[in-house]
Amino acid sequence: MFETLSDRLDKVFTGLRGKGRLSDADIDATAREIRIALLEADVALPAVRAFITAVKERARGAEVSQALNPAQQVIKIVNEELVQILGGETRRIRLAKTSPTVIMLAGLQGAGKTTLAGKLGRWLKSQGHTPLLVAADLQRPNAVNQLSIVAGQAGVDVFATEPGNGVGNPVQVARDSIDHARRTMHDVVVVDTAGRLGIDAELMQQAADIRDAVRPDETLFVVDAMIGQDAVTTAQAFQEGVGFSGVVLTKLDGDARGGAALSVRYVTGQPIMFASTGEKLTDFDVFHPERMASRILGMGDVLTLIEQAEQAFDADQAEKMAGKLTSREGFTLEDFLEQMMAIRKMGPIANLLGMLPGAGQMKEQLKQVDDRDLDRTAAIIRSMTPQERVNSKIINASRRVRIANGSGVSVTEVNQLLERFAQAQKMMGQMAGSMGLQGMGPMSKKARGRQMQAQSKKGKGKKGKGKGGPARRPAGAPGLPPGAGFPGGANPFGGAGMPGLPPGQGLPDLTKLNFDQFKDGNGR
Repeated sequence: MFETLSDRLDKVFTGLRGKGRLSDADIDATAREIRIALLEADVALPAVRAFITAVKERARGAEVSQALNPAQQVIKIVNEELVQILGGETRRIRLAKTSPTVIMLAGLQGAGKTTLAGKLGRWLKSQGHTPLLVAADLQRPNAVNQLSIVAGQAGVDVFATEPGNGVGNPVQVARDSIDHARRTMHDVVVVDTAGRLGIDAELMQQAADIRDAVRPDETLFVVDAMIGQDAVTTAQAFQEGVGFSGVVLTKLDGDARGGAALSVRYVTGQPIMFASTGEKLTDFDVFHPERMASRILGMGDVLTLIEQAEQAFDADQAEKMAGKLTSREGFTLEDFLEQMMAIRKMGPIANLLGMLPGAGQMKEQLKQVDDRDLDRTAAIIRSMTPQERVNSKIINASRRVRIANGSGVSVTEVNQLLERFAQAQKMMGQMAGSMGLQGMGPMSKKARGRQMQAQSKKGKGKKGKGKGGPARRPAGAPGLPPGAGFPGGANPFGGAGMPGLPPGQGLPDLTKLNFDQFKDGNGR
């Protein structure tokens, strides 16, 4: 959604990086380009004015004039001001002192309230709560039935005493749901209210009556991020007519210009609390202003990537894998298949790569990434016998023909996968030794020096033997071990990995990540 804005800002900052000192004229020109970029992204004019004023004031201060790298300092200022305009810090749900906590959803018809109720219910359940979804939208045809289906998919309970389709009293349904929640020990109630195609008095009155009946602890305004400036107008109308304590942005996966995300928070003063990034129930997360600002500026979002990895990878499995990695021969094709399937659970590969720093410069290549390449690799491994997966060295020519026929690929693709996997096995053993896994202490400076010296000598081998040099590295998915390459050399990036990314910024081997190092003093 923020692709256009990111591209414009990247061009602005590229022009700054070559300057050793910034004059007032440079700052004015930069501010003008940023202003144009924000306005083209459909950001509300008051928000743009406040943002530009803050950036120019700080850019003319000592923190830039005395900086060794003024361009980087300006980028830092823009990043910090983006974080502020997006809300400053992450806002969590305020839970009631006495159960149940009541959350009311409000917004226009078509914004995605009913689907969002299911996503929110699923997320609350994952946080250890027992949510109850309430079907108080009795106006829209089949709204009650839709909520029941979504609740079933999310694995949460639903309270639907009226059939809907214009029948029933939504205020009474909402009031009765609170008593039902207390009896059935549900600690969070999510009330799905009716919407309209536009703002009208009847809509506002019904929403206000439901609010007065259930006295919600949180009233979330659900807004379609693709409607541009209308999002601000609608938000102001709901704030005056009903009032809300937080905003939820839906359809952030669309191709609109995304100005609503930067405008609603500033104009209404209420924080953005959640963001919906797709149609699946899993495409939903807490809104982090600092992470969104980082994405807009092309700096990646490694923390979100780590959180997704924590959810996708089983802790026991990761520990078991770490033990195998201490042995050069311990990493098998079966283990590789498990790793690959866990990565697939995290979502589209292009989205994961897009969270890495520097990936913003590779947008065209990322668009060409096809998850089916990983599926083909999985098909090759699944066509092997259990014994072949554990010991790939026994796979001779006839076995390779059988595997190729069973997976629907060529023998060449099978050969390339096995060759890359053999190199991955060797590299895994080397990485395990340097990372100090499973009781292996970290390498000493002398040991590390000896290893680097040995690798340097290998790089000076005979020409044409394929040793050493980065130019001879097998083509594969960026950052994945060579064995994780796509079959048949079908690398969507072309060449050897993803060009343009600095070394070490490819897709990490997520099973070896130690997530404890990212936690703060409170264990979060």
